[in-house]
Amino acid sequence: MAATSASLLKASPTKLDKSDWVKGQSLRQVSSLSVAKCMPSASSSLSVKASYADELVKTAKSIASPGRGILAMDESNATCGKRLDSIGLENTEANRQAYRTLLVSAPGLGQYISGAILFEETLYQSTTEGKKMVDVLIEQNIVPGIKVDKGLVPLAGSNNESWCQGLDGLASRSAAYYQQGARFAKWRTVVSIPNGPSALAVKEAAWGLARYAAISQDNGLVPIVEPEIMLDGEHGIDRTFEVAKQVWAEVFFYLAQNNVMYEGILLKPSMVTPGAECKDRATPDQVASYTLNLLRQRIPPAVPGIMASTPYCSQYTCPQLFLNFLSGGQSEVEATLNLNAMNQAPNPWHVSFSYARALQNTCLKTWGGRTENVQAAQETLLARAKANSLAQLGKYTGEGESEEAKEGMFVEGYTY
Repeated sequence: MAATSASLLKASPTKLDKSDWVKGQSLRQVSSLSVAKCMPSASSSLSVKASYADELVKTAKSIASPGRGILAMDESNATCGKRLDSIGLENTEANRQAYRTLLVSAPGLGQYISGAILFEETLYQSTTEGKKMVDVLIEQNIVPGIKVDKGLVPLAGSNNESWCQGLDGLASRSAAYYQQGARFAKWRTVVSIPNGPSALAVKEAAWGLARYAAISQDNGLVPIVEPEIMLDGEHGIDRTFEVAKQVWAEVFFYLAQNNVMYEGILLKPSMVTPGAECKDRATPDQVASYTLNLLRQRIPPAVPGIMASTPYCSQYTCPQLFLNFLSGGQSEVEATLNLNAMNQAPNPWHVSFSYARALQNTCLKTWGGRTENVQAAQETLLARAKANSLAQLGKYTGEGESEEAKEGMFVEGYTY
């Protein structure tokens, strides 16, 4: 298995062609890859469906190609309505369609964006010109993804914490999303530091992520594993670090318990930062140091690196993980600076981005719902995407950024 993984992962950046999205079919090549386990002594006869194993690896590699990242545009209709309301537009399907068309059809977007996470409405939606959104993305060599969770609800028996629902019916929904052209999935669960976090909330978040990941892979979708540590609170960066270590330890334990194939997942952690109300702010270098230290302590020994590392093997097998950071309410510039700092620091990994507001905020304001502003808004989107592309390569300088791009976007108790 190690030899097979190494040959696949050392290949040049993968470009998926249209045949990879033939509805109802997976890639023609069938793999005998078994499930990678975290512990070297563990072995399992369980595996991802053989027909999907190679495809999962190929999809993950395509999304993790150098200089590109993920555009998260999976806001629920209600959240999208809040965005539209901020520029004076009514929350109608036509207005949501117009804005999403602006995003997916930006010329040259695929140069900087490798994957786009969609809301269910968008996956089945056409552009204002009548072309399927999915097809527009594929033509730009952008892999379509889908948000599959059903939102956060109160967690009984906890300290006013929440849990993510959506496992019921997930297998059948995932199969339908695959038929529609989706090739990766997102499940957003959160952990709140001011409310604990309680052991119950951490375990529930980790178990839910692991079950979702296993079900997604079984239906041909690369799962993004995303335990988001919320920015809410006055706590310092050291408290965030300790909580993040606890959460990721649980996550990887349950991923192994559920026989998730590590070559076919994407990690999407929060950067380790102080709470939004903390008076002691952290520099990009501090954020990078804490975040990379977290990864060194919590990524299992079987994992040689993240994204574009040089494989390293001891007595363990050598699958690979791919990592994309979320912006979590940071300003557009702050998110880019922190990403750039992580790609400056000495580490064996190649880290990238999965941003929503940190790519869209200025773009949305520039558009303002006016047709004559579409081109200018798309140029703004491309500028932000290019900045983060440079940060992913460790080449971002921050020169020429507008004051608007430096404005914070933290929202207390933020939900999608």
